[in-house]
Amino acid sequence: MLELAGLGPAPFVGMFLADLGAEVVRVDRPGGSGFFAGSEHIDIMNRGKQSLLLDLKQPDAVAVLLDMVQHADVLIEGYRPGVAEKLGVGPEACRARNPKLVYGRVTGWGQDDPLAQTAGHDIDYVALTGALHAIGPAGGRPQIPLNLLGDFGGGGVYLVIGVLAALRDADRTGVGQVVDAAIVDGVSHLLSATHMMMAAGAWADRRESNMLDGGTPYYSVYETADGRHMAVGALEPKFYTELLAGLGLDEPTHLQHDQSRWPELRTKMAAAFKTRTQAEWVAHFADSDACAAPIETLAGAAKNPHLRARGSLIEVDGVLQSAPAPRFSKEQTHVSWPPPGPRPALARGANELGHNQRGRPHRPRSCHHGS
Repeated sequence: MLELAGLGPAPFVGMFLADLGAEVVRVDRPGGSGFFAGSEHIDIMNRGKQSLLLDLKQPDAVAVLLDMVQHADVLIEGYRPGVAEKLGVGPEACRARNPKLVYGRVTGWGQDDPLAQTAGHDIDYVALTGALHAIGPAGGRPQIPLNLLGDFGGGGVYLVIGVLAALRDADRTGVGQVVDAAIVDGVSHLLSATHMMMAAGAWADRRESNMLDGGTPYYSVYETADGRHMAVGALEPKFYTELLAGLGLDEPTHLQHDQSRWPELRTKMAAAFKTRTQAEWVAHFADSDACAAPIETLAGAAKNPHLRARGSLIEVDGVLQSAPAPRFSKEQTHVSWPPPGPRPALARGANELGHNQRGRPHRPRSCHHGS
């Protein structure tokens, strides 16, 4: 698989597929393609890949890439629409060399629609879908969900799914295709359940007014005595009952959905959570079905007993990062090796990366990693 280096969701797709066992060659541009020039070992989204420097503005470099395309199953890119075509490495040029190639593209707006040539970032794409409007406090401004929802959720993950589906079809038919993953499409698709609830009259199109947006006191966030926070998600009556008991609140459980009581109940729950520290609440709700969990910091998550037991976060060469996901029963996924430094192409052809006779790169020895 070939990845034309860039920022945002495309390198995430390459990392995801490398984690799943794909042999990924990242085609880097001279001068670097990311934020980590000189510190490539912390560019986690480059892990498990090989790297090749090619200046695709030069005809000889384009020829090298097209030679490599003949031996690839997949090529992915995240350029602005038309850039790959201008360089001579668009879908038509590549699939002329390899009709079975799956050509994956990820953009914010899509390839050829009204905003296609307009610059944007995660926040812009998520804003257009309505998702950003739905997140945040009722009396405040919308809250930015990092770039998880757009770049990686609506863009990267959807391109991974599309590429894998197209690969299955290519194996069956012998013909590849172009996979067009636009972040606005993916985020809109992720909102399917929200649109369903809105159509059923069970979702108000305003912030903090609904079951899953902090509008209810039993699906919300509360501050603890030490200034940290607990998250509660006791939606079902049996879990709600256990939460009230754990907080020492004597409330009629059959009135859980009585909205007129919610402001008073929220005040009582907030006061209860302020009586103990986060660690004390964690111990108090241990082995409970109250659906109460501590809100960890990013660094604190690595020390959480559950995540440590699962190995959800690992260290590779001293760099904390997520473990590959999901998990499989037949074979355990792992990080094959740390992010490589860019390697210049010395001559035309795929042999520069040590390809074997089938055109697949040999894997170097895996690095040691652990939790």
